[in-house]
Amino acid sequence: MTMQPTKEIIRVLVVDDHPMLREGIAAALSTQPDIVLAGEAANGYEALQMFRALQPDVTLMDLQMPGMGGVEAIHAIRAEFPLARIAVLTTYQRDVRALHAIKAGAYGYLLKSTLRKELLGAIRTIAAGKRYIHSDIAAELADHLSQESLTPREIEVLQCVAMGKPNKQIAAELSISEDTVKGHLRSIMEKTGALNRTHAVTIGIQRGIVTV
Repeated sequence: MTMQPTKEIIRVLVVDDHPMLREGIAAALSTQPDIVLAGEAANGYEALQMFRALQPDVTLMDLQMPGMGGVEAIHAIRAEFPLARIAVLTTYQRDVRALHAIKAGAYGYLLKSTLRKELLGAIRTIAAGKRYIHSDIAAELADHLSQESLTPREIEVLQCVAMGKPNKQIAAELSISEDTVKGHLRSIMEKTGALNRTHAVTIGIQRGIVTV
């Protein structure tokens, strides 16, 4: 009687600053015979240290964390481990940070709201060396890539708006005219599809373009 080959165990590192999410993922993995939780980290710095120590098969990486965020951590890990297989976790479907993460070499893009349905299949797909991006998100990413991105100056203006500064103050701080500020705002709203400056700020925050 020949022995059946042993199925390789997929070792997973979970990086998220919310303990509840990490616990939920750990619970889901504990029911699987071929997937184990190798370790957990709460920020990008811990993720890099844990990755060095564990060298997991798949890493699930939150994007918005204190200290070093997800995109920075992906760059840092892949600089040392070019073959690292990392999937990003995000709350927002249209998140600029996730786009940067994909460009940085992330293998997957998972929405936290759909983890219950997609988590295990995504891990197995990524462990096999394939990308995992939900079809709806893939369409969004393609749309995002085709959109003209904001210029550095437009991002500066939007950041000022997010801080509650009026046009006159923005103009003075950036050494440009108020008309130029208004022109930048028009361009920002066209590119983001925003209805007004408040909506533009909301979109900017959601996509990680600006912070408040």
